[in-house]
Amino acid sequence: MNRWSLRAQNLGALAVRPKVPVGVTPADVVHAENKWRLLRYRPRHLRFKTPVLLVPSLINRHYVLDLMPGKSLAEWLVERGHDVFVIDWGTPGDEDRYLTFDDICDRYIGRALRKAAAYGPSGKAHVLGYCLGGTLAVIHAAVRPEHVASLLCIAAPVKFGGSAGGQDSLLEAWTRLSTFDVNSLVDAFGNVPWQLMQSAFHMLRPTMGLSKAVHLVDRAWSDEFLDGFLAIETWSNDNVSFPGECYRTYIESIYRKDELAMGTFALSGIPARLENIHCPVFAISFEHDSIVPADSAKALTDRVGSKDKTHLHLPGGHVGAVVSKAAADRLWPKLSDFWAQRDDLRNALPPAPAVAH
Repeated sequence: MNRWSLRAQNLGALAVRPKVPVGVTPADVVHAENKWRLLRYRPRHLRFKTPVLLVPSLINRHYVLDLMPGKSLAEWLVERGHDVFVIDWGTPGDEDRYLTFDDICDRYIGRALRKAAAYGPSGKAHVLGYCLGGTLAVIHAAVRPEHVASLLCIAAPVKFGGSAGGQDSLLEAWTRLSTFDVNSLVDAFGNVPWQLMQSAFHMLRPTMGLSKAVHLVDRAWSDEFLDGFLAIETWSNDNVSFPGECYRTYIESIYRKDELAMGTFALSGIPARLENIHCPVFAISFEHDSIVPADSAKALTDRVGSKDKTHLHLPGGHVGAVVSKAAADRLWPKLSDFWAQRDDLRNALPPAPAVAH
């Protein structure tokens, strides 16, 4: 059967095509609290001493990092010999509107990190933060470095334009509009509905839907392509609302005032200064990322106190470059090599400053 016939056949059968399995790498729940869980992917043959904790975005499902067999970062890392953990943020209920930024970024991530780190001999874990999960990981590492062996951030915004210099991204510009009343939004809805946030992301690239449709028709002859396409679509339409109080702080302090880059943000009352991060740091940005500009991600390596720091700018977009077939060749080996080369580092904390008496 030629490609034209396969294309017509597959497009005609889309409505009854079996659902693609997502997030199926075997894992066990090793901690659960409120709506979130810490999953440990079942090790196969551990080669490395230091566990890896994956911190996904707070408003997306964790299984983007375990998309489907053959296109799963988690599966690939397990097969490579890493001990891999991931935070599944779950679905916030109405009562979670009062969860603060400190609750999530300090207490929740702190407990997940301590639990994962306990599986390694040094009591530390490598931390990988993706998108907003990377921003949370950076802030946590700046305040609670004790259990962080290294910090690896993929498409993670750190500098939010404005007072930090540089040109605002569209998201940054929109959040600074006087007509965007974040307090009224949170007061009215409690948790910020995922539909509102998804609409904003769609407006970043208004022709994305049409582009996807053209790409789908063009490649519909390939079952492998269709399975990957439908898996990503399943994930991208399975979004999570943002706990209200946490969102209020995120927009007002991080986006509008750029407090993280300015060095004025505090987590649980403790200054979250990037220069306090001394562990190995690896920041990755993507050329066609419409959500996180390269300058925003690169600000991490520009400002941390670590001497072991690298910024890597790669082709691709915000999602595709992380979960595509090409990612297994282009991106994932770089992550594993970064951790492997630092597997025995103890990353001792810098000496405490002298206290005047």
